[in-house]
Amino acid sequence: MTTAVAAPFRFFSLQVVRTRRLGPSLVRVTFGGPDLHAFHSHGRDQSLSLFLPHPGQPGPAVPIELGDGWWQGWRELPDDVRAVMRSYTLRALRRGPDEIDIDFALHTPAGPASRWASHATPGDRVLLLGPAIADNRAIRFRPPEDTDLVVMWGDETALPAVCATLESLPAGSRVRAWLEVGRAGDIQDVVTEADAEVTWLVRDSGGTEGSPLALDILRDTRLPSAEHPYVWIAGESGCVKALRRHFVGERGIDRRRVTFVGYWRQGMTEEQLRASG
Repeated sequence: MTTAVAAPFRFFSLQVVRTRRLGPSLVRVTFGGPDLHAFHSHGRDQSLSLFLPHPGQPGPAVPIELGDGWWQGWRELPDDVRAVMRSYTLRALRRGPDEIDIDFALHTPAGPASRWASHATPGDRVLLLGPAIADNRAIRFRPPEDTDLVVMWGDETALPAVCATLESLPAGSRVRAWLEVGRAGDIQDVVTEADAEVTWLVRDSGGTEGSPLALDILRDTRLPSAEHPYVWIAGESGCVKALRRHFVGERGIDRRRVTFVGYWRQGMTEEQLRASG
């Protein structure tokens, strides 16, 4: 059963099709389901809300039968019953058969979503709140038409968004990107037709989780010349804020041309992060 929420988003009932380990800290879960024919997205940094069951539950508990009242009904469920909700980025959408990929960053100690992803098996049920219209407000990567240089930074939680975005950029687009991961084994091949230079930063060579290795490196880096740069930064909130201050305050880039998204905050769960917002 699926229920419309607020256009252009709706619920999709999905099942795990397969999983694939991408590295020591990353796992890709592929989902399928008959509802996916109505799932539409232009990709890039498409944000999704994923609802996961607690251990022992056959599926996630979300009262979608309440229609627009599902949110309040979900909040009122007991903590050990209410489905775990986490925000993720669409990694890929395929047709025939209809499938989507979502990449999970694994943590130690594991949170509920990391724990679920590390043990996911075909047939496991989830619920997804996602787009029914391709160009929707949950896509944040929107460079102005006059952009002549795209600058990106992301940690492992932003890798799906960065990789999907780079795949979407046409030949001739100039990109300079820094991607930060916990281990060298988490480095991925990046496929793009854009003129992109991608630098991987590995924390196990001296950095700590939540510390933007890129900040010191960027201060010493001369960016390619550009009259109208566009900056996209996403990942740990503290890192994102520090890098935004650098681009706007130190480099003088128009703040309206800087997109910044805090996917998580050091020392806080997503529930705590939502409450603080």
